[in-house]
Amino acid sequence: MDSTQLDDLCIKTIRMLSIDGVEKAKSGHPGAPMGDAAMAYTLWTRHMRHNPANPSWPNRDRFVLSAGHASMLLYSLLHLTGYKISIDDLKNFRQWGSITPGHPEYHIESGIETTTGPLGQGFATGVGMAMAQKYLAGRFNREDHRLFDYHIYGILSDGDLMEGVASEAASLAGHLGLGQIVYLYSDNHITIDGTTDISFTEDRGRRFEAYGWHVQKVDGNDVDAVDRAIAAAKNETLRPSIIIARTHIGFGSPHKQDSPDAHGSPLGPDETKLVKERFGWPVDNPFYVPAEAAAHFRKALDAGSTLESAWRSTADSHAVKFPELGRELAALMSGKLPEDWEAALPVFDLSAPKIATRSASGKVLNAIAQKLPMLLGGSADLAASNNTDLKGMGEFADSPAGRNIRFGVREHGMAAACNGMALSGLIPYCATFLVFSDYMRPSIRLSAIMGQRVVYILTHDSIGLGEDGPTHQPVEHVASLRAMPNLDVIRPADANEVAEAWRMAINRADGPTALILTRQNLPILDRTKYAPASGAARGAYALADPADGAAPKLIIISSGSEIHLALAAQERLASEGIPARVVNMVCQEAFERQSAQYRNEVLPPSIGARIVVEAGATFGWERYTCEKGDIIGIDRFGASAPGNVVMEKLGFSVDNVVSRAKAVLGD
Repeated sequence: MDSTQLDDLCIKTIRMLSIDGVEKAKSGHPGAPMGDAAMAYTLWTRHMRHNPANPSWPNRDRFVLSAGHASMLLYSLLHLTGYKISIDDLKNFRQWGSITPGHPEYHIESGIETTTGPLGQGFATGVGMAMAQKYLAGRFNREDHRLFDYHIYGILSDGDLMEGVASEAASLAGHLGLGQIVYLYSDNHITIDGTTDISFTEDRGRRFEAYGWHVQKVDGNDVDAVDRAIAAAKNETLRPSIIIARTHIGFGSPHKQDSPDAHGSPLGPDETKLVKERFGWPVDNPFYVPAEAAAHFRKALDAGSTLESAWRSTADSHAVKFPELGRELAALMSGKLPEDWEAALPVFDLSAPKIATRSASGKVLNAIAQKLPMLLGGSADLAASNNTDLKGMGEFADSPAGRNIRFGVREHGMAAACNGMALSGLIPYCATFLVFSDYMRPSIRLSAIMGQRVVYILTHDSIGLGEDGPTHQPVEHVASLRAMPNLDVIRPADANEVAEAWRMAINRADGPTALILTRQNLPILDRTKYAPASGAARGAYALADPADGAAPKLIIISSGSEIHLALAAQERLASEGIPARVVNMVCQEAFERQSAQYRNEVLPPSIGARIVVEAGATFGWERYTCEKGDIIGIDRFGASAPGNVVMEKLGFSVDNVVSRAKAVLGD
């Protein structure tokens, strides 16, 4: 069998495994794997540097299937090249508990680099991976010791390019000159609703040239042409590359090729039989892998072992010549934080002037960055407002080792890129106003699904920001973020709680954190009078009990800037003979992870009179208020006026809290 015949056999194997997986599941997307098999085969066998025996090898090339609906294409490639995805896993496609779900879900042990499916996310996540490569190369690479020179490859669909997040990320990648990106765009001219002409007629090539990308066009079924195009793209060191490959959805299907019918449902037994007959494939032997194809694909194991062995030899030499960097690299590879990093957390003295929690965050961030070399990030053109600049640590756009990233007004692309950086072992942070978290929510959701340590700095956290008015005043946003599984939403009440919030975020290795911070200045709480700020680590704590030691009759639950209002109301109630406890609910998610015993200590079931005070939507607080409870919140949009005026007009005053508390008690 000559090389052309072997290529053809291997490509057919990918197509048939994909068809069989979808057919057995009775659901899925066969068309894209059939159309993209040739270019995927070319990439994986002629260009990808990877080691199936060690999917987490640090210098591996990354492959992102942005067109996540084509998941059987990825699973077939992973199985064939020797990753821990078996034929049985392919047969279990889309079934309960399988490692081959309907859309790829991050599982590095199986070779799946990132979760994809929401279109455009993979594109932008890959941009973040390229940013991580640039940073790691700038930090660790030395002459004759190139430890990080991997590429980020991806397969894209029309839908990926239509989504706005891809436009944001493409613009950023071109601006930064991320030459390690090589994307294959499957230009099959078909969308679910019909041909692309009904909605997508722009010149995609010229669009990407305008972004500063290297653009090529090829026939996606011509293996040698795809091979040459990828090779040319790899030579582009200062421009990301996109290869526009003309493909055919459902390639080889007599009745469904080049039709939307091939997109999102099985071919059906009759059409599957016709496809296999057309390609000379055994009709009655599903999941068949010819021995010649298996042997050819499995060459990836020996090649990968050789590549990794050479890299480890270089890394060992690097560690000897640059011992400090070697220790840093070992920590990166192990995922461990420096042992003494928490010692850098500042303590804010009681005598200090009032300070906004956004400003306190900036001070904490700069302090801990000295100890955390993998911490980097920036904001959506709001660095001065979000307080995200790392002083003296360089600009990422100017130097590969720079740690200040100017994301521009691209919130969605920013958050998705941070996912890519987190997946590469870095600790990224990104920032914007809380009200604009809506622009980045799909990417926040993916970091939560994947369990990635991304820190979202969301400032200007309530109607207290004032004159900018309801378009900039978040109301429903905190409640909405709290509704997202596996996202810790932390709303600190003063500067020392901000330090604790950062401690929580950095130590949390299995998910993202949103820091909800104020624009307005807040006093630093007297911790000789109130409970220590370390209580924040448990999500909620009894900040203040009655000063005279009396048993509380009422619990005031609050968070963030409204804690100070709650404390003032507690004092007023005490003066009227009503003892109350103030509970600081810093992070509901962390509180819910505590034992039932601790939760009952903070919120004793015997005290049913409870009132919540938070300048946001009341949704979700009812779980803490019991039958006799009340919630002072905001279930309307804000208004343009000085912040203190807006707060008072909407019920955030001592008088109103005291009045409502008495009503709860029946006084």
